[in-house]
Parts: sequence; structure tokens; C-alpha cells
Amino acid sequence: MSERLDDGRFPHKIVIGLEVHAQLKTQTKLFCRCSAQFGAAPNTQVCPVCLGLPGALPVLNEEAISLAIVTGLALNCTIPPLTKWDRKQYFYPDLPKGYQISQFDLPICAEGYLDITDPENDEETRRIGLFRAHLEEDAGKSMHDETSGRDFTRIDLNRCGTPLLEIVSKPELRSAAEAKNYLTELRLLLRHLKVSDCEMQEGSLRVDANVNLHIDKDNQRIATPIVEVKNMNSFRAVERAIEFEAIRQYQEWEDTGITIETMGKRTFGWNDATETTFVQREKEESADYRYFPDPDLLPVQIPKEQVEAVRQAMGELPAETRERFQTQHGLAPYDADVLVNQGPAMVGFFETAAGIAKAPKRVSSWIQQDVMRTLKEQQIDLEDFPIQAETLGELLGEVQAGKLDNNRARDVFQHLLANGGTVAEATKSLGIEAVDDNELDTICDQLLAANPQVIEDVQGGKPQAIGSLIGQAKKINPNINPGQLRQTLLQKIAEA
Repeated sequence: MSERLDDGRFPHKIVIGLEVHAQLKTQTKLFCRCSAQFGAAPNTQVCPVCLGLPGALPVLNEEAISLAIVTGLALNCTIPPLTKWDRKQYFYPDLPKGYQISQFDLPICAEGYLDITDPENDEETRRIGLFRAHLEEDAGKSMHDETSGRDFTRIDLNRCGTPLLEIVSKPELRSAAEAKNYLTELRLLLRHLKVSDCEMQEGSLRVDANVNLHIDKDNQRIATPIVEVKNMNSFRAVERAIEFEAIRQYQEWEDTGITIETMGKRTFGWNDATETTFVQREKEESADYRYFPDPDLLPVQIPKEQVEAVRQAMGELPAETRERFQTQHGLAPYDADVLVNQGPAMVGFFETAAGIAKAPKRVSSWIQQDVMRTLKEQQIDLEDFPIQAETLGELLGEVQAGKLDNNRARDVFQHLLANGGTVAEATKSLGIEAVDDNELDTICDQLLAANPQVIEDVQGGKPQAIGSLIGQAKKINPNINPGQLRQTLLQKIAEA
């Protein structure tokens, strides 16, 4: 099937829009005082309000409004002066009220955009438009047991009423790789703002992908029916689901000829084990939900002064940090992206170490190669990393000044990992001492006298011949800096 999609017989374009549901980091739920924390025993964090019992009235969580505003501003959205609540009518076993409190025509965040890295060129960006970001309460969780032979479903209502911010992109993503980059950048932003944990395995970040194809044939554009894909539990799953669905839709169009005019929207699920999508139901339209203003909740007025105060307090966003790392520190786009994607703690760690070492590129390289590898191997967070940023900066400053070569610096690094302490204590413990110029000259003279062929080779245009002397020098004094040794040897040969 993939060959049939990519063989170029008909020009086609994948059209993707994403709906991201981010659970906000509030202590309590959106309309009641029940805890919104993850991991409690089933059905222990519920009350008459989030269960929708008769006579129970919702009371708005002000912190959810604040987190929505800061997110909207970071996503370049307009924050309107008035937003309201609507009831979205539908029945699910894990939605006790039979309706969801959401926002329909007056969302808290109007149109905006998010800039992402172009997957085909990491030095370019693509601007993806956003329709809106609106607040709503979550439903509960259905747990299906099909392995015991009893084929039953259990319901946990703890999640009912937790605050969600649904961020809806325009259908401007054109590949699965772009969709993954969009989600990666959005998650980075949400975590940076500390508005959501974005833990997909805990359900605090969920993604639905709307996918269809535009196929050009006989000077006409044919659109396949839109499919909303659900049940994806990782960004990689989103990527694979989009790729599979695009191929499936092309095959379906070739086999049946159905188009967006002949078939409405459908909801498909994603089977991660088989890496295939499957039909769940026809997709509801707005009219099916019978939206109407919630009579129990007043509209919310958002003063301009409040919005501007939030804007001024936001600070530097990840995209701005990434750009600054390139212009101020001279980092390549890839390196800046890797550092920023690790989060605010790593950004601060890098800037502290780079400021002391006066060598941002070297610090960036060591963080990516040594620090991040150690974090992964030891399965620890940066906060638990045994080497402070100041200590790493001091160590790499020694390398930058030519007092240590990379190999000896890594010996010091490993000693610091195991024992802590200062750079001076580590170098003393390892027996690392600076080699003065007189000793370096003596060693160079000794090596050149014993290796006349190296002199001849270098004078004949082969400076790489010096490399054979470095190992010999290390045997004489392991503290020799190879860079300094090489420079001194070449200078002596040139003056000979």
C-alpha cells in the first residue's frame, strides 16, 4: 500500500489537524474542591458536583483561568474580554452528568499560532495556525478487561471534572514528522510554563489527529473523508497512526471512490500492537452535541490589565531561548534545540557552566555527550546530578585555557561523578599536574632528536606525521597536553 501512495501517479497532500487535551496543574478540579492529583484509589476523589448529582452547583477554579491565559499568550492567541461556559451533550458511561461543561462560541483563547522546526530543514521554521484553546472538564476513565474471559468494563470517576485545556490546530500540518515536531514543541512550551505535566501515560496529555488527503487528478482536487484518530499513547504512536491512516485513505479512495462529499467524518481508534487504525463510530458534528450556555455558570470577564500583567511576567519562552543560544552563544540550531528541549533546568545549567568556562560550544558538546549520557545511564534527573554547573564550567575552562586536554578532563569528570569535590581536589587525587614550558621544550627536543623521519615527513608536507609522537610523549609525561605538544613540535620543525 505504501508503494501505491508514494509512486507519484497522482499528486497528493496529507492534511492534518491536531486536538491536544492538556490537563492543567491545579490542585483541585475545575468546578469543585476535589483533588485533581493522579494516582489515587478509584472513585475516591469525587463529590456531588463532579458526579453531577441533582442540586449540586459548580464553582469555578480561578487558577485554571490563570493557567489558560498564560498558555494562550504563549501560543500567540487573543484573549477576549469575555468568555462563557456551555454544556456539550453526549452520553458516555464515564460521564455521569450526561453532558460536559466546555466552551463553544466564546473560548478563553481565540486564534493563535505555534512555530515549529521544519523536519526537512532544522534551520527553518513552519508556522502552524491555531483555531482556539478552550477550557473544559474531563470525563472519567473506562477500563476494559478482555483478558479474563469476563469481558467487563470498570469505571473510575476520579478524573471527572479535572481541568483540561483543549488546543485545536488548523489543518496546516502536512506530514507525520511535522505533527511530531508540533507536539514536541507544544509539550516543551506547556512544561516550561508549568501549566501541565504532559505525561501521556498518566492521561495528562492526550492527542486526537484529524487526517485526510487532497488528491489532484484530472485538474480537480479530490478530498478524502476526514478521520479523527484516537487512543494514541505516545508521540511516536501519533506519527505511525498518521502514516498508516494516509495510506489507508488512499487505498480506500482507489478501491471505492468515496470522497468528503459522499461520506461524513468518522472516528477511528489506533491499535498500537498491530499498528493499524480501526473504525469506532461516525463523528458527531456540533449540532449533535446540542451546545447551549450553562445556566449554572456566569460568563467570565477578563480585564486587559490582567492579561498584560500575565504577559509581562511570562519571561523568555523556549523558542526565544533557542534563538538566543544561536545568536549569543553561536550554537548550531540542532545543539540549541537539544539543550532547550531538556527544559528550564538544563537551560540554566548550560548558561551557568558556559559563563564560567567562556566556551559555550564546548559546554554544549559536553552536556550532550557526557552529562546527558550519565543522566540516562543512572536514570536520574538533572537536580540529582553530582557535578554542579559551576564545577563543570571550571573544568571546561581549564580545557579551554589549554591546561587540560579532553582525555584528562574526562578522567577528572569521572572522578567528580564518583567522589564529588572540586576540580582542584580531583586533579590532585589523579596526579594531574601542569607541564611548564621548559619541560615541554625538553620533551619536544628529545622526541625530535629520536625521530628524524617525522621531521622529514612534516617538512615534506605531511603535518599529520606529528601524531606518532603524541603517544611517545604521553609515556614520558601523561600530563602532556596533546594540543600544546603538537603546536610546539610544529613550531620547532618550522624553525629548524
